[in-house]
Amino acid sequence: MNKEWMKIFIAAIFEVGWVIGLKHAESLTHWTATVIAIYISFHLLIASGKKLPVGTAYAVFTGLGTAGTVAAEVLIFGVPFQWLKLFLITLLLSGVVGLKLVSEGKEA
Repeated sequence: MNKEWMKIFIAAIFEVGWVIGLKHAESLTHWTATVIAIYISFHLLIASGKKLPVGTAYAVFTGLGTAGTVAAEVLIFGVPFQWLKLFLITLLLSGVVGLKLVSEGKEA
């Protein structure tokens, strides 16, 4: 995996963190961590967008972030598991992988 796609992957991890933070932050420390995660997430996304197709980079970023957020809800916060959610996330990630494969030759 090249450096720019690694930035997208790390940005998606921070996206999961700030989305959880927006919902569950209760103290100044939590809100500070949430703001820092937002900054890191978008900084890495913007930096990778300089060398990757922006639409594909954003689709991968949001797809991984969505999947990670739903997984965190189930695994950490006890939200009930639903097969339909798993199917829809699989469908979403399939589209993200397809976009990456189709745009592979277009990197600068």
